[in-house]
Amino acid sequence: MGTVFEKTEINGMELKNRLVRSATWEGMCDQDGRPTRKLADCYAGLAKGAVGLIISSYTYVRRDGKQFPGQMGIYTDDFAAEMMALTAAVHDHGGKICMQLVHAGGQTSAKIIGSRPVAPSEVTVMQFPETPAKLSHEDIADIIRLFGAGAARAREYGFDAVQLHAAHGYLINQFLSPLTNLRNDDFGGTPEKRRRFLMEVYRSVRDAVGNDFPLLAKLNIADNLEGGLEPDDGIEAAKALDQVGIDAIEVSAGTPSSGDLSPVRPGIAKREQEAYNLPLACRTKSSVACPVMVVGGIRSLEVVEEIIGRKDADYVAMSRPFIREPSLALRWQGGNRERAACISCNGCFKPGLKEGGIYCVIDRMERENKEFSM
Repeated sequence: MGTVFEKTEINGMELKNRLVRSATWEGMCDQDGRPTRKLADCYAGLAKGAVGLIISSYTYVRRDGKQFPGQMGIYTDDFAAEMMALTAAVHDHGGKICMQLVHAGGQTSAKIIGSRPVAPSEVTVMQFPETPAKLSHEDIADIIRLFGAGAARAREYGFDAVQLHAAHGYLINQFLSPLTNLRNDDFGGTPEKRRRFLMEVYRSVRDAVGNDFPLLAKLNIADNLEGGLEPDDGIEAAKALDQVGIDAIEVSAGTPSSGDLSPVRPGIAKREQEAYNLPLACRTKSSVACPVMVVGGIRSLEVVEEIIGRKDADYVAMSRPFIREPSLALRWQGGNRERAACISCNGCFKPGLKEGGIYCVIDRMERENKEFSM
């Protein structure tokens, strides 16, 4: 039976435990996507806190794939020095870091990217701020190529792995979803054709980094949205990735339009509310041979131990708890088994827009009140 705090390997990448910092947006990069020292310090804090694997901010591979201000980019060689400083900050504290690669597709706006957004189809849906332009075959080929180019840079700059963001309504997920992919060519019309973009991105990245470098995917198994990706097709996508050699799959679900079933759910206050993607992860685990990670509202060490002990998943990923407590893994390993302090209020993202970096507003307020009362 596996345990949480044991060493494991993913395609030669040794991890000190089975806890993963799932990707998020930190808002700590310059306007052009260049990472700052503030972001390097953020990742260093997670490494010092003994997180087994740090998955970076979702990092756009082409300029029109950016969604938010302060988002990290990997579309140019110009950021090499800052990227290497970032990975060194993690490695100096014994950590491992994986770059997540993304294109936002229709989930961005002309205000952010300076041009009309692009997507598989010219379709008006709730998750898109505006109606995007349909991608041409030439643009599709270019984006596929740039995923590979971004991955090659990541390896060169010292990242220990890369992850494809194929979830949460972003471009790869948009191709997988019958709601946002209305194409009737080689990239749409059937579930297999809707998977083609994902598989070609995988091949581009694998060719760029080689078989000896860990390549992961964050995959929606379901969009939790009427007309969107259903679990049967999500599982088929997971199986297709597994068959070609993906090194691990992080199971997620939902889009910004999924209401109460969105990827980032508020108010995770009870144990029974935790691990809301676990049923999909269990189904994925029984369908693939590669390691499976599960993300979604996990807050208790007991829940983590049960997931790992039952082999429902091989790794447990969290994001918001590590925003409030970068040293959560170290605390749990040291014997303090108290539940993560995160109250799932989602207030941590507001400072990213207003102050150039996310942080836990509750923790900040409590510390300031304590200092004021002293």
